Amino acid sequence: MGLFTRDIKTMNDLFVHQLQDIYYAEQQLVNALPKMAEKATEQQLKQGFLTHLDETKGHVKRLEQVFQMIGIQVKGIDCPAIDGIIKEANETAGEVADKAVLDAALINAAQAAEHYEISRYGSLIAWAKQLGRNDCASILVKTLDEEKATDKKLTSLAEGKVNLRAAS
Repeated sequence: MGLFTRDIKTMNDLFVHQLQDIYYAEQQLVNALPKMAEKATEQQLKQGFLTHLDETKGHVKRLEQVFQMIGIQVKGIDCPAIDGIIKEANETAGEVADKAVLDAALINAAQAAEHYEISRYGSLIAWAKQLGRNDCASILVKTLDEEKATDKKLTSLAEGKVNLRAAS
């Protein structure tokens, strides 16, 4: 089912579709983050990926809770956006020989994923409220806050040392 298909007829249909999309995305990131941590050479970056892996596993559990609250079977649907972000990150990482530059590239890839997630969670929260599901919105807000915090940490790490090391 594509985003703009006749299968989505109501705001609730759209809400469920995007829940399934972000559920798939979070599962893909659970698989990608350990590989990113393994490739990272800067210790804070490596640890940051592992910390966010634990958070991401929590995001999956929260999404499962939302599915249960709305009475929908837990399932993900293919998300070409996150697949593309991860594919691009893997391709770029494979092309970078300089480890300092690799760390900068990994941060860039991680922020692309974070920004995707931030946009999805923001919409889901707005839609949940519109649908009268403030209970779901409050759960999703916790995840959105963690995604924003991770993005800020990545920016701080990039601007504080990683980009400087990569440029020298």
